[in-house]
Amino acid sequence: MIGQMVSAQVSPAADGVATAIRVLIVDNDEPHAQAVAESLARVGYDCTVAASGAAGAHRIERDEFDIIITDLMMTDVGGLEILARAKDDLPDAEVILVTGHGTIPSAVQAMQQGAFNYLLKPLDLGQLRAVAERAAASVRLKRTNAELNRRLDERFGFEGVIGSSAKMNEVISLLKRIAPTNASVLIQGETGAGKELVAQAIHQNSPRKNKPFVALNCAALSENILESELFGHIKGAFTDASADRIGKFEYAHGGTLFLDEVGDMPMATQIKLLRVLENSEITRVGSNDPIKVNVRILSATNRNLEQAIAAGTFRADLYHRLKVVTVVLPRLVDRSQDIPLLIEHFIRQFSKRHDKAIKSVSTAARRRLMAYDWPGNVRELRNMIESMVVVDFDGVLDVDDLPRELVDQAEPGAEPSSDHLSGLVGKPLAEIEKLFIAETLAMTGGNREEAAHILGIGERTLYRKIKEYQL
Repeated sequence: MIGQMVSAQVSPAADGVATAIRVLIVDNDEPHAQAVAESLARVGYDCTVAASGAAGAHRIERDEFDIIITDLMMTDVGGLEILARAKDDLPDAEVILVTGHGTIPSAVQAMQQGAFNYLLKPLDLGQLRAVAERAAASVRLKRTNAELNRRLDERFGFEGVIGSSAKMNEVISLLKRIAPTNASVLIQGETGAGKELVAQAIHQNSPRKNKPFVALNCAALSENILESELFGHIKGAFTDASADRIGKFEYAHGGTLFLDEVGDMPMATQIKLLRVLENSEITRVGSNDPIKVNVRILSATNRNLEQAIAAGTFRADLYHRLKVVTVVLPRLVDRSQDIPLLIEHFIRQFSKRHDKAIKSVSTAARRRLMAYDWPGNVRELRNMIESMVVVDFDGVLDVDDLPRELVDQAEPGAEPSSDHLSGLVGKPLAEIEKLFIAETLAMTGGNREEAAHILGIGERTLYRKIKEYQL
């Protein structure tokens, strides 16, 4: 029982994760709450006690917890309300309800509202620890699944097309709808915007994902070589054709062929490609024998194909066959809210590749990265972050790690003039705080996590301030 100190101790989880599990105990009976906390702390849990329902609700609103153990009947805020608040503010946490007045209806109601378990007073410490460990295991499983899904999504999934801005959310929503189909997709966007990454995401989330994904840059090859690459050739078809060779269409059979810079494809090759799309068969260069192929075509271009059609350099019938669905990727400067996410993604990627321990990015460096207009789009940002990771020596990416074009620019928001400061003198602190929060949110493109980091406050505090100031 709770009044009897049980000598047996339960060891923390073998993987050590239990030591990171944060537990909130909410109970009007503070000695009882302290006894529960002491019992769980002995086996590695990080315990916090709230001696009233109101105090517990306050903690849930402002802090992070993995498990919440709350009394059902309290004088102010009851256990079911604590449960409801936890589900709203801490959806991954598990809630265990405890009461000395257990009834079947209250237990059923608690479980229906999402409680992990329901225990009766006086508590048996062995049972309490066992239930707490099952709740901790549930939390650890959620963490593991979330991390696994994040890794899979970063490598293969739509979240690999990184972005939380409204424009990128629209793109990702469209990709989710078209990926399961066999429709041809035309991906449009500036150089470096991530067109091939989008094509890979479509393929990896389609029924063809276990078949080849084959990419070919149509602008990098002459007409004769491009046709050989696409359709293959037979021995003797031309001077250097010393053996038969299959082309990209045959190699991609059953899978996906990505034609990058399709707007630069020669007109003669366009005619042959159109025939393949219409008949689903190719003919190797130098051969008369048709070969059936089953290939999904994804294409990309940074050119305006409608203008190319008007200029007579691109076939209108091929254009309409390629653009069953069109995906338009925005410029990076037009989705600056995504820059902090991309920075963190590339830091993780290149820290691992180059075996560097990068702990953080300085505020000054972040401001310069946010203020740059990125003419090379995501590719330029990717290359710049890799360069910074490679040259860094102290684990913090700072201004001294930036390339010259960013070092030379004036730091955004640096050294405000006395006139600007004088405009703030005499104003209420709340108004100044509102201004600084609004400016920081604007600088980060509305990214709250990044803004909180720059301001040096917790995300929950920032959320409250945004609500308070109606930002």
